[in-house]
Order: sequence, then C-alpha cells, then structure tokens
Amino acid sequence: MNAQGLPVQRASQLATAGAQIQWLVEGLWSDQAVGILGGEPKCCKSFLALDLAVSVASGTPCLRQFPVARHGKVLLFPAEDSLAVVRHRLQGIAASANVSFESLPVEVITAPSLRLDTPTDRARLTHTVEELRPILLILDPLIRLHRVDENDATQIAALLSFLRELQRRFQLAVILVHHARKDSNGSRPGQALRGSSELHGWGDSNLYMRRRGDLLTLSTEHRAAPSQDHIPLQLAQSGDALALSVLERTAAPTPTELNPVVKVRDTLAQLQQPSPLRSLRKLCGIRTAAVSSALAELSARGEVIHTAAGYQLKLPFPVSNPIDPLGNGIR
Repeated sequence: MNAQGLPVQRASQLATAGAQIQWLVEGLWSDQAVGILGGEPKCCKSFLALDLAVSVASGTPCLRQFPVARHGKVLLFPAEDSLAVVRHRLQGIAASANVSFESLPVEVITAPSLRLDTPTDRARLTHTVEELRPILLILDPLIRLHRVDENDATQIAALLSFLRELQRRFQLAVILVHHARKDSNGSRPGQALRGSSELHGWGDSNLYMRRRGDLLTLSTEHRAAPSQDHIPLQLAQSGDALALSVLERTAAPTPTELNPVVKVRDTLAQLQQPSPLRSLRKLCGIRTAAVSSALAELSARGEVIHTAAGYQLKLPFPVSNPIDPLGNGIR
C-alpha cells in the first residue's frame, strides 16, 4: 500500500481572511465549543450553567445581557442537586428571562448516576445525544461523572477525549462544570482548577466564577476570541424567581487587591516590628507562595530586609493605623 503525501500550500497563497468566531452565546461560549465552567464551591456555578441552559433553549440573552446566536435543545445532567431543586431553579430563571417554562426544550437526564469512565455509560450518553440532537450538553459536576484520578493526565485525557469526540460527531457544545481549589484567588482562574492541567487546556471556551468577600465575579477565556475579566454578578430574588444578573461595573479594584507586591509592601508599612512569613501571609490574606515571591522582589529592590525576627521595610512608610504582626490593631 502506497502512502499518500499531506496537502501543502505556499504561505503566500494562504487565505488572507480567516473565519470569524461563531458564538453560541455571544462573549460567553463559542458555537460547538467544549470547555469548563469552573469555580470554588458555593460560587453559583450551577446557577450559571442553568442560566446558559435556559438561554440557549429559549434564544433569550444569558444573564439578560449576552445574546444567544443559535438556540435549540439542551441536554442537562445535574448530578448533585435533586430533580425538584433543578426544576425550581430552571423555573425561576425562566421567569426572570420572561420565557415559558413549560415549552422550554431543556431535557434533563434523570438517571441516578452517569459514569463516563465506563463503556456502558458512554454508550448510553452517546445514544441519548444521537436521539435528542441537542446543541448544548451540560454535565454538572465533573467529580460525579467518573472514578479516575483527576490528577493523572492520562486518565483524565481519555475522559475528555470522549467528550470531544461526542462534540465533533454531533456538532454540539459541551459545558463541563468543575471545581477549583479552595483559597485559589491568588492563581490564574484556569490554573486554579482541581486536577490535571489537561482540563484547562481542553477548553475552547472556559468560564470561571469567583467570590471575593461579597462580590461574585465571572471571567471568560476563549481559544479564538478576546476574554473578559471580573464581570460582577449577583444572585437576586424576585418573588419565587432566583437568578444571576450582571451588576453595573464599579471602580476597578485597587492595585493592592490585584498585586501581591503592593499588598505585601503596604502591609509591612503598617507594622511596628519585623513580621515572620507565616504572620505576614495571614495579614495579607494571600498564598504563601505569592507572599514569598513578593518578598523576593521587594528584597531585590532593596525595599525589604530580612532579620532573625522576620521581614520589615528598609525605609519606613507613614501609616495612619499601624498593626502588630499578629494582626491586632495598635491604637
């Protein structure tokens, strides 16, 4: 058998106009994309997944702001919440979107479990998708869909490859809800996902929910489109309807909130004596690795010195309310 060569074309003869990004939900999810909807526990990931389901099924804007470019049937597997809770939430979101809940083409898989690491359940899901032909499949959450080691790239890649094959075979989008590590605010959203880095790299579109105090934010990440960071959201109730909505943007976070170097320097400026690393980490409220990196940079600049008692600024900064290294205010 003679092997045939691969097609080639001179670079100067390649097309000058690339294909425009095609959206399923404009700005949030590209058409026929696979990806992760991630975030720490209790960050309203499932509410956002259900909002996407209602929007794609009805053709109404997601979060009442992001237009739906193509609408159709949605297939949903909610592995953690009871079916009664899922119905109540979908009904509330439909009411917020002003669409008919009874005619909403959201099909819910009611099986008690779905194991995508087993040939039997893969075949069952494939058959269901082939029969219903949804344009969006939502699986919530990943941890309930398998018993493989999420930190093993080989094992998790096999599961993700199955979902990619499903997407390509049936031309549908796939949203996989997944947890981020707790206390991961110091990491980039994609790097904060639990398990193998295969999960981050797999996504064509990824969404990340974060909670900072009372503020809930959404960030987007796309393989072939610009991303958005820190879209402020709130979970609001109107009568029986409970749904997420986009808040008006407030002033951007201060550099202290965003930059660990500034955070560490300003914290040291309030101290009356040297601070050990552990105490400094608690005062700053950021990860030890981020504090250590910031201290290294400040030391290299000559702004911080390290003594047996801990770290302190080389040059004092004026402060209005100094604190001690244990976090107690000195008045």
